[in-house]
Amino acid sequence: MNTPLAEALSAFLLAAVLAWAVVRPFGWPEAALAVPAAVVAVASGAISLDHAREETARLGPVVGFLAAVLVLAHFCDVEGLFRACGAWTARWAAGRPVRLLTAVFALASVITAVLSLDATVVLLTPVVFATASRSGVRAGPHVYACTHLSNTASLLLPVSNLTNLLAFTASGLGFTRFAALMAVPWLLAVGVEYLVFRRFFARDLAAAAPPPDSAKAPPVPVFALVTVGCTLAGFVVGSAVGVDPAWAALAGALVLAVRSLVRRQAGWLTVLKAAAPAFLVFVPALGIVVRAVVDNGLADALGQVLPAGTGLAALLGTAAVAAVLANLINNLPAVLVLLPLAVPSGAGAVLAVLLGVNIGPNLTYAGSLATLLWRRIVRQHDHGTDLGEFTRLGLLTVPPALGVAVVALWGSLRVMGG
Repeated sequence: MNTPLAEALSAFLLAAVLAWAVVRPFGWPEAALAVPAAVVAVASGAISLDHAREETARLGPVVGFLAAVLVLAHFCDVEGLFRACGAWTARWAAGRPVRLLTAVFALASVITAVLSLDATVVLLTPVVFATASRSGVRAGPHVYACTHLSNTASLLLPVSNLTNLLAFTASGLGFTRFAALMAVPWLLAVGVEYLVFRRFFARDLAAAAPPPDSAKAPPVPVFALVTVGCTLAGFVVGSAVGVDPAWAALAGALVLAVRSLVRRQAGWLTVLKAAAPAFLVFVPALGIVVRAVVDNGLADALGQVLPAGTGLAALLGTAAVAAVLANLINNLPAVLVLLPLAVPSGAGAVLAVLLGVNIGPNLTYAGSLATLLWRRIVRQHDHGTDLGEFTRLGLLTVPPALGVAVVALWGSLRVMGG
């Protein structure tokens, strides 16, 4: 295929796949168009078969990690962990919406940082629904906090996000130094989000709530809690010694799944459904389509606009390019495209890319896989999401949070070095 035609076809396929993922017509899964689009890209020559295989292999650990976390989340639900956490949080909030929002921000920030953003989307979002219902408050602000913080609060540790794992490897930094450089940007970005949420949802947070439900709280599922705690420890310890976090997630998922199978609470078909196979197929299919766009000129074009160096202006420009690209082609493909271009400028530039692809996706539904997963969970709870409201909230939070985080990163690099 000639280059102009390949460029046009690959760009069209990517736009169609992302639009389908956002709209999901007829309720069909994201993979329903992504897989045929990937096949067309390979069959037409827009991407070579070798590059398609390479991209699939590169995203293999991503798919494995995601599958394990989804299974872990499902069987935590089977064990009653969501119900217990919701009841406890409802009692603590005592029907006060602002207090509940503060609790959700604290929980989501910590869970995202140490257990990964998938845990916040998959585990915490159902807890928030249960808590809002139990407290009699409007769920909107608290549910939106889950998706925003699954992105913004995933800046702290290499295990917090799949994009972090890729950036951590490319940066050449140690686990501790990575965390030290990202600590202040993480705190300030979350703080900016909190302030904007308080103002944006002022009416919802001021709404009077009925007296808290005094029903007896469900028992704490100790086994599930211990399993999640051990999985968390496995993420931290395993990453520190070079073991892929997917193994810790797999171990935790197997422990809870086998327990449910032995107790006849579930069958193997339940385990398979919990892994959301259609969504897992979507990830490498999207990667192949994105790689086709990259192979047909995107990498060269980005090389012309991505700033070089680690001065404040260069870091701001790098983060801005990364944020825009994340919203155009999804943050995981964006980080795969940008990291090779940022590495020559040093670890600071790599971390600026990470700020852009982690905070930036709060602008659009298609910005991150976590947001797409969040939308699925929200719909399962019959809670509608408004595209206009989502976008307005993103426009109010992303620019200040990203700007503050980049300035903080620049300061950290000056103090600690990159």
